[in-house]
Amino acid sequence: MPQFWRKSDSTAIVVALLLMWLMPFLISTYTLTVLVIYGMLGLSLGLIWGFGGILCFGQAAFFGLGAYTYAIAAINIGESTIPMLLAVFVPALFAALLGAMMFYGRLTDVYLGVITLVVTLILFKFVNSTAGPQYTIGEARLGGFNGIPGFHTLNIPGLPEEFIWGDALYYVCAVALFLAYFFVTWLLRTSFGRIAIGIRENETRVSLMGYDVRARKTALFAIGAAIAGLAGAFFANWGEIVTPGLFSLGQSAEVIIWCIVGGLGTRFGPIIGAAGLAYLKFLLGQQTFIDNTLITGIILVLFVLFLPKGIVPAVSSLWQISFGRRASRKSANRRPRRKVRNANG
Repeated sequence: MPQFWRKSDSTAIVVALLLMWLMPFLISTYTLTVLVIYGMLGLSLGLIWGFGGILCFGQAAFFGLGAYTYAIAAINIGESTIPMLLAVFVPALFAALLGAMMFYGRLTDVYLGVITLVVTLILFKFVNSTAGPQYTIGEARLGGFNGIPGFHTLNIPGLPEEFIWGDALYYVCAVALFLAYFFVTWLLRTSFGRIAIGIRENETRVSLMGYDVRARKTALFAIGAAIAGLAGAFFANWGEIVTPGLFSLGQSAEVIIWCIVGGLGTRFGPIIGAAGLAYLKFLLGQQTFIDNTLITGIILVLFVLFLPKGIVPAVSSLWQISFGRRASRKSANRRPRRKVRNANG
């Protein structure tokens, strides 16, 4: 049986709690909230790409779909509990249908990436063209390029008038990221997760072993979309408006860059890459003479050339090398030395 709880998990909990407590002393909770949300979005792609081998160029589609689902449902329902659940369910269902068509259609990775990118662009164009009053879902007007403002934001379940905002919203998002991280950790330690990693390494061999590769890839694709949809719902609550920019090509490209910079094939890497690059973008946004897109592109090129595995694997390798040298020195010092007898003795 797999070991679902390890000593490293206890360390991760302690580190997460310390960061959750210390970071508000360094950065405002308003900024921290969106960094946590982006970390959740990065984790969603890191799961399906880094561990399932599914390169999705349209993760922003699920992110935007979750945000729009929440906004539309919140306007029609008047509270946030059910809209939050729908923001997870609708992107997951959409991804399951899309994934089934792609994976059971036996599309290669190139065509899969193209289709996910095209789906994102279709959603972007469609939402942009819904500015007229006839484009409504219930009481919610889609608003076209103006987006949907003025919806009911996050509240305590069962208490629609008790809103969660400011510092409280940051802690809720941080706990949600924490739970999503450990859910991914648990999932990867199950037989489903180990088989998903096997599919990433050699899909043909796993298929010959009797596993339904297409069904498992579809399920993993839907799980990643659900996490992205949850991030989109939190983003809608943070910004208090949703716009077609959530489906933009730039947003999709940024998520891919986050995973590459942070470290593909790791759980923590995409979170670090997303939060770090998003904060850098925030700092550069305060400078009128610097192009954010140019800087992000330069960072990507530098990492691909000089640090292709990303930040987390590189730091982990340095730590293991340093720790290994210390351990070898200690073991060498502990070895008993043989006494050398002289010629007289």
